[in-house]
Amino acid sequence: MPIIDNAVYRDGRRVATPASLEETFETRERHGGGFAWIGLYRPTDAELDAVAAEFELHHLAVEDARKGHQRPKLERYGQTLFAVLKPARYLDEAEEVEFGELHVFVGPGFAITIRHAESPDLARVRRRLEGAPELLARGPEAVLYAVIDEVVDEYGPVVSGLENDIDEIEQQLFDGDPAVTRRIYDLASEVMDFQRATKPIVGILEALERGFEKYGVDLELQRYLRDADDHVLRIVDRGESFRQLLQNALAVHSTLVTQRQNDEMQRLTETSLRQSEEVKKISSWAAIIFAPTLIASIYGMNFRFMPELDQPLGYPLTLAGMAAFAVVLYVIFKRRNWM
Repeated sequence: MPIIDNAVYRDGRRVATPASLEETFETRERHGGGFAWIGLYRPTDAELDAVAAEFELHHLAVEDARKGHQRPKLERYGQTLFAVLKPARYLDEAEEVEFGELHVFVGPGFAITIRHAESPDLARVRRRLEGAPELLARGPEAVLYAVIDEVVDEYGPVVSGLENDIDEIEQQLFDGDPAVTRRIYDLASEVMDFQRATKPIVGILEALERGFEKYGVDLELQRYLRDADDHVLRIVDRGESFRQLLQNALAVHSTLVTQRQNDEMQRLTETSLRQSEEVKKISSWAAIIFAPTLIASIYGMNFRFMPELDQPLGYPLTLAGMAAFAVVLYVIFKRRNWM
């Protein structure tokens, strides 16, 4: 059902739980001085139009709530505040961050929360406020501040999850895991999305704080808001540190890849040099052997008319020539460090 919870409060106590929007409007009229808190989950256009007509919501804010995909912001339309928040939760199994969208309308006599995702747990916010009637008695603004506080609190597990993922990346970097590059980029994208969700809340809280005196905001609600402000500032700082860590991890990864490539090139160069030395040695011995082989092959052709065959010193001179060629070539190659 799109209507998750629907209640009318007076003096911090739930006085009615209407079964429909029409009954809510009637009950609110009977309990003058109270306010209605309507919790919707992905409402239909008809339901949103009915709520907008009853509480005279500005059409621009209604269109934003209808379309969704809005950036976090706070806008005031007369006596009505319209806030857009980006809740987030960390999914342990998938090791990723899921972002949602939450719209809050707060005005005289009403608070309307519209969720477009599973997070945040607004039932917990309602239970907490109903357990503190002195706070809930301060009106619809208490709902807005409590919702903001819950969204900020739910950023905590996201920060822990991202921190754990970054620690794992540091291990992957030095293990040479080839998948680490993609994981760094994915994590960097999640961190940027997280920053886009959290940073604007600082501006939202500052805007609310500027209106404390003008709109006579209760002192206890001011304390509530400042506590949320301190919390979100710490989270924003952590998000910025995560971004820096991932940039450093990417730089380290690039350095390690370059170093491994250089090491591989050096290894290949050394191998090539060793092979070159071996080729020199083989070529040198081949040349030394080639000269006597050439001479021997000439005299081994068994032609009938070879003048040298009739010379008494032909055989020893031939052997001496072979040896001389070999010695000369050996000396030349040795001087050139080919052997």
